[in-house]
Amino acid sequence: MIMSRIEAPRDDRTGNLVDLLLGGLPAEAVLTDPDVTASYAHDMASFCPAGTPAVVVLPRTAEEVQHVMRTATALRVPVVPQGARTGLSGAANASEGCIVLSLTKMDRILEISPVDRIAVVEPGVVNAALSRAVGEHGLYYPPDPSSWEMCTIGGNIGTASGGLCCVKYGVTAEYVLGLDVVLADGRLMSTGRRTAKGVAGYDLTRLFVGSEGSLGIVVRAVLALRPKPPAQLVLAAEFASGAAACDAVCRIMEGGHVPSLLELMDRTTVKAVNDLAHMGLPETTEALLLAAFDTTDPAADLGAVAALCEAAGATQVVPADDAAESELLLQARRLSLTALEAVKGVTMIDDVCVPRSRLAEMLAGVDRISAKYGLTIGVVAHAGDGNTHPTVCFDPADPEESRRARESFDEIMALGLELGGTITGEHGVGVLKKEWLAREIGPVGMEMQRAVKQAFDPLNILNPGKLF
Repeated sequence: MIMSRIEAPRDDRTGNLVDLLLGGLPAEAVLTDPDVTASYAHDMASFCPAGTPAVVVLPRTAEEVQHVMRTATALRVPVVPQGARTGLSGAANASEGCIVLSLTKMDRILEISPVDRIAVVEPGVVNAALSRAVGEHGLYYPPDPSSWEMCTIGGNIGTASGGLCCVKYGVTAEYVLGLDVVLADGRLMSTGRRTAKGVAGYDLTRLFVGSEGSLGIVVRAVLALRPKPPAQLVLAAEFASGAAACDAVCRIMEGGHVPSLLELMDRTTVKAVNDLAHMGLPETTEALLLAAFDTTDPAADLGAVAALCEAAGATQVVPADDAAESELLLQARRLSLTALEAVKGVTMIDDVCVPRSRLAEMLAGVDRISAKYGLTIGVVAHAGDGNTHPTVCFDPADPEESRRARESFDEIMALGLELGGTITGEHGVGVLKKEWLAREIGPVGMEMQRAVKQAFDPLNILNPGKLF
């Protein structure tokens, strides 16, 4: 549904904005129908306010993005950049009267170089599409958020996304070599490099990664690639307690093993996945640990890890026989958040990362918080790097339950900080965790963050109200 300039509802301010945008954009790239623009108002986070966009634009080129930003600067209109809106912190939520800048039409893979081991992409490229494309060249793009079939590279860069393979391969920030960025005033800046190494000046590329669209609009990215590894094999280990599973995680990491995946699902999550997909996971377990290796001899690596799990008290250890069985176990893990959402219809997904040595304390604390508030809280975790996703299930139609959900969410974040962790390992701050950012980094840190924002966006038109 795309309205023409004549059909679009207008007042003097909105009409002038639309007219100016149409001066440098094709008509089909400018959406003004209120029913359509409302659908771009928010991402997938709960408890995050969102305004009503004045207009949604879908540019296809960097020059069109520059035109949007020059128009926004001239009229002092806020701009909220968006990808697939799969975020979980409200970072892509619209501000009242803003331009929503959806980058999903900028979806070209511009280059794949097996020699340089890089890919050059536009921000709207879907993560899974890139992974499959580079795989045809014998290459591998490791970051794989659970939403990889939907989320975009631009969104991954904006929130510094992680994924299941972070324990071995690291997060998005480690794969972004260079960027083309449109600044708030419409200027185009290039950062970083396409070489294997380079240390010229401040690392502005890393500054944009995780900035949630508050410093500039990424219109092109140079991404590092790796050789495609062998197919991984997965092991599933059942434990009678979360503490025993976390002990196994510590033994695995202390032993020098480098799994390609080390994931934990608590009993609540396992039951939710079974209820949703009837996958036959063992509901008698208190914690299910999934470990994977993509080495040349994964069976030997899994054998060593199996012994460590048994030493930590595993009640059963089952290695997958082949890649198909391994993929089935990984599918169960990928379904975790969807399954927990089905418990009550809505979830608040926390994103607290703690030192691996404190992981057992984190799980025990979440159990206490769940009992205190009388709520179902399932925990799924990237256990290998201490990144937990306590997921609060609640009925949004029940005001009292919604209140308890929000309070329990905050207690979980406080617990993470008490254990020496961080309020977000991969989802970002957005709107949801603004007050908690200040608690984590302190007043001097906040002063420096605001100074950086002022340098790049003195009019505060880029994604205002996010982060701080």
